[in-house]
Amino acid sequence: MATSTLTSKGQVTIPKEIREALGLKEHDRVNFVRRGDDILIKPVKGNILDLRGSVQPGKRPEDFEEVRRITRKIIAKKAAGK
Repeated sequence: MATSTLTSKGQVTIPKEIREALGLKEHDRVNFVRRGDDILIKPVKGNILDLRGSVQPGKRPEDFEEVRRITRKIIAKKAAGK
């Protein structure tokens, strides 16, 4: 069992054997998942920036004002129950 000490700022060092087992490197992010009295540490795989470029716009340059107008119209219809 690996142990660590809590600092006055609420920080802990994840022991090397745990970092290696999870494949964690400097600046990686982790999630803490509560399961009853237990806490799981799970590596965060990717982030929103990893999705950049995965959706191709219908036209170039994309008309963001038009996208906003359409989005507002869809939200208004949903709010009105239509």
